[in-house]
Amino acid sequence: MTQTTIEPSRTWRRTLAWFLPVLLLLLLCFLRWGGNLLVSNDPLPSHADVTIALQGSITAQIVRLDGAMELLQEGIATRALVSVPKQSYWGEAVPPVARHYLEDKYGSALAGRVDFCETGAEIDSTEQEAGALLDCVRGHGWRSIIVVTSDYHTRRAGLIWRKMLQKRDPADQVWIHGVPDPDFRPQGWWRKRRYAKTWFLESTKLAWECLFGWED
Repeated sequence: MTQTTIEPSRTWRRTLAWFLPVLLLLLLCFLRWGGNLLVSNDPLPSHADVTIALQGSITAQIVRLDGAMELLQEGIATRALVSVPKQSYWGEAVPPVARHYLEDKYGSALAGRVDFCETGAEIDSTEQEAGALLDCVRGHGWRSIIVVTSDYHTRRAGLIWRKMLQKRDPADQVWIHGVPDPDFRPQGWWRKRRYAKTWFLESTKLAWECLFGWED
């Protein structure tokens, strides 16, 4: 009777002794490489028709625009397309203000190679923005596209843009280029509340996209 009572207890302890180190190892791996789950950069082509800077938060918009303008300056892209809302919160037209900003920051020559794609207030997801931008791309006759976005957004953006191109014109080519974002760091993403919040929100959206193929 005693023997049958002790043996299950010993088995449970042995199982736990193996399980806890494995769980700890998985947790350490998750903390070390979990941020990389969101990142998927494509090797850049030697040349593309246009580079597109996606909309984002104020800080994200700045680094995305810098990334697109860098590709333009290096000659990797012929033109740049910037996604902007039609109006600011105060009813002011955004493109003229954006043009003035580009000329001040990058010079008139480089700013002259930038086009704007105006999106309405109803655009509130990556998929909707991709649809609006692809309409602008088609209007210009561009066929090869480099999409510039925050590094944490690259994997989801790649899934969405390739899906959209497959539906519209499979002959078009797209590359996703990520730039470092102040709101996220792939290594040590759990060390700061802002990084962890970005990881959680983007991971949720990525999972939703993988499972259902569309965004809320």
